[in-house]
Amino acid sequence: MALSRLLDASVDYVLIANTFHGVPDKTALAREIAKVLTPNGRFAIVNWHPLPREQTTVLGQPRGPKTAMRMSAEQTRTVVEPAGFRLETLVELPPYHYGAIFIRTI
Repeated sequence: MALSRLLDASVDYVLIANTFHGVPDKTALAREIAKVLTPNGRFAIVNWHPLPREQTTVLGQPRGPKTAMRMSAEQTRTVVEPAGFRLETLVELPPYHYGAIFIRTI
């Protein structure tokens, strides 16, 4: 949440993988990321599809966050876009993930 105070320069791209679902204030984090991006910079989020954890197995064991924490692509979009972003691309990342790439609009 202090990213803009930690970086001396703007960046073109920020990637968050498999952790965005656990951020207490997701829109506030997206606003912080918008502060460090260059104009038209990209913010990418890799997230688990909102499937029951028991269905997302690796080597026969459930993986990923609790079912209740998982976010659909639309839920991710709903909390990121108010921070000054527009969904640019949605990518399937089989078998259990999607990637949402947002472009900074402010």
